[in-house]
Amino acid sequence: MTNSLKETFAAVSKWCGRGLAVTLFAGLANSGTDVNAQRPVVPGTGSEIVGVSDDFEDPNWGYVPRNPKSTEDIDENQRGPMGRSTNGRWYEGIKRGHPDEVKRVATPPGGIPGSTGALLMRSKFTGIPGRPSGTMHQDDFVANVQYRLKRRIDIAEVPSVTTRVYLPPVESWENRSGPHFGFRLALETTAMVDKEVGVGIFKRTTQEMGNEVYWPGMFVEFESKSTTRKDHDYAYLRVRGNQRGGDFRGPQITTTGWWTLGMSVTPDGMVHYYASPGVDDLTEDDYITSQFPYGYRAERFRTFFYNVCSADDGQRWSTTFVVDDPKVYVLRPKGQRIATRPTR
Repeated sequence: MTNSLKETFAAVSKWCGRGLAVTLFAGLANSGTDVNAQRPVVPGTGSEIVGVSDDFEDPNWGYVPRNPKSTEDIDENQRGPMGRSTNGRWYEGIKRGHPDEVKRVATPPGGIPGSTGALLMRSKFTGIPGRPSGTMHQDDFVANVQYRLKRRIDIAEVPSVTTRVYLPPVESWENRSGPHFGFRLALETTAMVDKEVGVGIFKRTTQEMGNEVYWPGMFVEFESKSTTRKDHDYAYLRVRGNQRGGDFRGPQITTTGWWTLGMSVTPDGMVHYYASPGVDDLTEDDYITSQFPYGYRAERFRTFFYNVCSADDGQRWSTTFVVDDPKVYVLRPKGQRIATRPTR
């Protein structure tokens, strides 16, 4: 929130209670969009779903890349079979392919107490393998949630995801202004979608109601002083997205090291974004904003994934990010259809 919003929020909290204040202000902070939200749910609330996500503690954790990777978003080439982790919990994104380097490493200093392993990701060729474009592209590393559960999670179950992300010292970042890393959800809704009908020269595209997949999230955005001509490098979280589908600035990143990011989805289909430096569990104080990205109201949760971005110039590696202990939670699990363990 801006300072003025924070002051107003504090006043409303004093007279009406924090719960009502959160409801009234959800969607206003940093968004520029006036939206009405249910009360946001702090990511990590409820019960953790057992058997999905990862803690990277197994010393035998590995990833089988099965290169060359997919670049369907660029040249419609999927290049199967797709890469998979040896524990079956991660897979290569069919749209953009996996990061060039994916490996288990010792947990960087300041991580979750007791953690000995985390996951490193970086890329040099984020576009077509071996064919540098000089244009920023991104790779995907996707958690195998939907297929391990053998179903999608209904939004009425109030799903949320948290992750820890290690931001290395700024001097080691790829010297490039733009997005460097993303943490995103894969959600579904019912919307007007394009459908091809007919064959050959009689083929045409029509629109009808159908299943639409979309990918809200948060990006680590970097403004390099060598390209901006400012006195200092600058980094912030960029939120995707508002009701019109546009990204907007979130909080500034004032320190490197470990951060905790999280997103939750409430039964009204709204996405709520949270972030905090350190590895402590998220709280209401870490709230950023609430949005209906693209004007959609989410109906089902598929999974979450990471983005690794680079200049794709064939020379520079992307910034090296390390993640740890991503978890998926539900506040209202449906019967015994999924195994959970209580958290908070």
